[in-house]
Amino acid sequence: MTQDEIEISVTEFKAKCLGLLDRLSIGKLKRITVLKHGKPVAVLTPPTSAKKASLESIFGCMKGRMIAPPGFDFTQPVFDEEWDAENGILHR
Repeated sequence: MTQDEIEISVTEFKAKCLGLLDRLSIGKLKRITVLKHGKPVAVLTPPTSAKKASLESIFGCMKGRMIAPPGFDFTQPVFDEEWDAENGILHR
C-alpha cells in the first residue's frame, strides 16, 4: 500500500466518506479500499480521464441549439388552458 492508496474499515469510511471522496477527486488519493471484517468489499478510484472528459462534455452540449423568437417573454406562462387537476380530474 502506497501513501496515495488507503485501506479503511466500513465504519471509518462511513464517518469520513465525504472527506475521502474529496481527496480522491483532487488527486491526493489514487485508490480507497473499503474493508468489512478485514476483507475488501469495495475499491474506489477516480474516473479515468476519458470518462471524466465525456462526463464534462455533456454539460453545455445543447448551447446555441434552441432559439427563442424575438420578444418571447420567459417569465410568462405559455399554457393558457385550464389544468385537469384544477377541475378535479386526476387522470384520463
